[in-house]
Amino acid sequence: MLAILPFVLPNSFYVDLAIRMAINAVIVLGLNLLIGYAGQISLGHAGFLGIGAYASAVLPSHFGWNPLLAMLAGAVATGLLAALVARPIFKLKGNYLAMATLGLGIIINIAVRNEAQWTGGPDGMPVPAFGLFGFELTSDKEWYWVVAALLTVSVWASLNLIDSPFGRALRALHGSEVASRVVGVDVVRYKVAIFVLSAVFASLMGSITAHYVGFVTPNLADFFHSIELVTMVVIGGMASVYGSLIGAVLLTALPQALATFEGWETVAFGAILMVCMIFLPKGLVPTLAAKFGKAE
Repeated sequence: MLAILPFVLPNSFYVDLAIRMAINAVIVLGLNLLIGYAGQISLGHAGFLGIGAYASAVLPSHFGWNPLLAMLAGAVATGLLAALVARPIFKLKGNYLAMATLGLGIIINIAVRNEAQWTGGPDGMPVPAFGLFGFELTSDKEWYWVVAALLTVSVWASLNLIDSPFGRALRALHGSEVASRVVGVDVVRYKVAIFVLSAVFASLMGSITAHYVGFVTPNLADFFHSIELVTMVVIGGMASVYGSLIGAVLLTALPQALATFEGWETVAFGAILMVCMIFLPKGLVPTLAAKFGKAE
């Protein structure tokens, strides 16, 4: 379907929308591994997008780094930060864990807003074109093939991870941390590992977003974007790889579809989400799969 899609889309607006859907889908896949499979909430995940995006903006612009190296540096920095804060954060549970991750995201957002000499402050900054071996990605079609390939690899990797011993350990600690410890699962190590993995997913796609758009602002790393990502996980279906895809596609397209309501689109958006959560509490894909008697 990804291979056919660019040839049937009517114009560049829909190609752009498809690219944004694919970017969000990769981010939500990583977030669903953390929330849906491991059972650990994160309300500050957009902060990791911001780190990746600003690494791809600041390092090439101010220090002349190659865009690919800047992207990898952002991912490594994000992974190190996530590993550093994960152990103290994951000693918390429930609402306290949610507040801790929210605080982390807010700190990152404040940092990129305040360091105006490097990041452009609230106004943001331009991002150089992504180039490799003398070739620069410029057209929407070129970017489409890049993000389609990344999405395909991410889905394949997620499905294999879930079916691996690592994935079974994640599902075990989601069910009961005490029982997981009894059977020998190192709960802390697995929590830290999946948190780092989902943060790196977000950082890489933050860099992709920055290069694709050509401009980055602190809004990419704000609290509302984090909530939007979590909503994609919940609507599509927690602990469902294909639910991540459906949630990302629907919530990326929905604001565009509701634009005709002229000021009432936020109300309509909220009403649709309420209806989904009332009648599809487990998310679209798990609920429909259970209804029609099919495994996900």
